[in-house]
Amino acid sequence: MTFLDLLASSPPLFIGTCVVLGLLVGSFLNVVIHRLPKMMELAWRSQCAELNETQVVETARYNLIVPRSACPHCNHEISAWENIPVISYLLLRGKCKACHAAISLRYPMIEALSGVLCGFAAAHFGFGMAAIGACLLIWALLALTAIDFDTQFLPDDITLPLIWLGLLFNLNNVYISLPDAVLGAICGYLALWLVYWLFKLITGKEGMGYGDFKLLAALGAWLGWQMLPLIIILSSLVGAVVGITLIVALKHGRNIPIPFGPYLAGGGLIALFWGQTLTQNYLQLLGS
Repeated sequence: MTFLDLLASSPPLFIGTCVVLGLLVGSFLNVVIHRLPKMMELAWRSQCAELNETQVVETARYNLIVPRSACPHCNHEISAWENIPVISYLLLRGKCKACHAAISLRYPMIEALSGVLCGFAAAHFGFGMAAIGACLLIWALLALTAIDFDTQFLPDDITLPLIWLGLLFNLNNVYISLPDAVLGAICGYLALWLVYWLFKLITGKEGMGYGDFKLLAALGAWLGWQMLPLIIILSSLVGAVVGITLIVALKHGRNIPIPFGPYLAGGGLIALFWGQTLTQNYLQLLGS
């Protein structure tokens, strides 16, 4: 019996494996969240220098692999035992081993969320492609959420591959049929594109970025056009509640932009796990 056969025959083992894998990938997501925006900024500066025919300043290699992760306060290189998801944070009591500066709570939160959500996906879908795809979608949405909170930007390096990956999974009807997935990608992009231009024509301001269009297109490619209304409603409700809370309770300025990507991601996750149930219950309520 191979390990895959063992995973298929033992749901607890499959769930546990997905939890551990989610924790490990969550640790890598923290690197992506921190470095990808900086990598893109370096690339933009290099392109601008080339267009302006100015000398490009040579810099040390900086990508998702090198240099090694280090404390931002003292440049202490993180050893393997200091990089164990969640556990290292607890053992170090949330502080750098060398300079004792506080480590952001977001690092173990991303790792824990990744592990818990991947374990839930394994329990919800069972062994198979649906669970694998759900884990991939979860990782992408976690990275996009944190990057959007930090930068108000949803990088094409994640959103565009996510669209194609959703279509690829649905070649074999993993979540929905391929025609529904293609329509989902098209309608998802156009829905927010129309909202963007209507808002701009009425107010003269940009209400959202193009990354939001691409993220909803990606969710449409994964879950189909039928889920788009539910995703938009859920994300709008959560966004409105959070936005009002920030303005009223935390004195968040009305002119300070609030990223919409995290709420789209949340709506997409809810639709992934409970979309069919919510839609059916809603239709039954209307018919009663």
